[in-house]
Amino acid sequence: MNAARARLDRLWQRGRDFLGTDVAVMGGAMSWISERTLVAAISNAGGFGVLACGSMGPEMLAAEIEATQALTAKPFGVNLITMHPQLDDLIEVCGRLQVGHVVLAGGLPHGNAIARIKGLGAKVVCFSPTVVFAKKLVRMGADAIVIEGTEAGGHIGPVSTSVLAQEILPAVTEVPVFVAGGIGRGEAIVSYLEMGAAGVQLGTRFVCATECIAHPEFKKSFLRAHARDAVPSVQVDPNFPVIPVRALANKATRGFIDFQHEVIKRFRAGELDQKAAQIEIEHYWAGALKRAVIDGDVENGSLMAGQSVGMVSREQPTAEIIGDLVGQAVAALAARDRVEAVV
Repeated sequence: MNAARARLDRLWQRGRDFLGTDVAVMGGAMSWISERTLVAAISNAGGFGVLACGSMGPEMLAAEIEATQALTAKPFGVNLITMHPQLDDLIEVCGRLQVGHVVLAGGLPHGNAIARIKGLGAKVVCFSPTVVFAKKLVRMGADAIVIEGTEAGGHIGPVSTSVLAQEILPAVTEVPVFVAGGIGRGEAIVSYLEMGAAGVQLGTRFVCATECIAHPEFKKSFLRAHARDAVPSVQVDPNFPVIPVRALANKATRGFIDFQHEVIKRFRAGELDQKAAQIEIEHYWAGALKRAVIDGDVENGSLMAGQSVGMVSREQPTAEIIGDLVGQAVAALAARDRVEAVV
C-alpha cells in the first residue's frame, strides 16, 4: 500500500504543487453551500476548498474570505462569476486579502480580468468546454483549466466528462488540467490522473459532509437519491432558450415545464413581448437554491446535484470523505500492482 500511495502522489504531484495541498482534490464552488465552514474543512483535510462568491458584493465577499482565513491556514480559492457587475471590485478584494487562487466561472473571462488577478499575485483557474477554448484561455494567461462534464450538478454543458477528458487532456499540457463532473470514487480519480489530469474537482460528494451547512432536509434528499434522479432542466420551446441545470427532480422541476408553457401561451396571445416572456421564464428559479439549501424547502426549491449523488450514502466528516477517496484510489493502484506481479 505504501508503494501505491507513493504512486498516487506522483500521479497528482503537478496538481498538488499548483494548489499547495496534500491531495489534488478541489471542492466545487456551490452557491449557499461552499461557504467558510465547508471550504475550511476541505482545506484542513488536505484538499482545496473554493468559496462560491455567487452574487455577493465586495464587502460580503471580504467578510467571507476573512472568516475562512480564521478557520484555516491552508490554501483555498475564491470562485468569481465573470458576469458579475462588480467583478473588478471583487478581484480587488481577493488581491487585498491575498487570496492565492481565483477561479473564474460563468463564461469566457476578459483578458484584462485575468491580467488583473495575476498582477495582484494570484493564480487564475478557468473552466473550458472545448480544446479551442482551453488553448485560448492559456494564451490569455490562465494558470490552470477545469473541464466539467454534463454529469455535474448545476449549470451544465452537453458533453460527458469522459469524452471531454479524452479530447482535452492530450491536447492541453501547458498548464494543469483538473477534471470534474460525475466523480464520486477514488478509482475514477486514478483513471483521470493516468490520462493526464493534474487533479479533480468534486462538488456533490461534499454536500453531505458533516461540516456542510445545508439544511438537513436538503441532505436527506441527496441521501435518498439515485444517479437517475439528477436530471437537466427541460426547455419546451427553442425560441425561449433555457440554460440547462442538473438537479434532483421535484415539484419545482415539474412545475417549470408547465410554467414555460403558460408564459409562452401568454406571449402568443399578445399579453407579453418575447423579451418579457424570456425574463419571466428565467426568473422562475430566482431564490430557488436558497429555498432548498438554507430553508429546507425541498419541493419548491432547487436541488442542484450531479449524477454522482447516487454514491452519497451517508453524512460524513469532510476529512473522512477525502480519506475514503484517497483510500479507494490507493487500493485500485495496489490491486493493479498485484495483478502485474502475478503476470
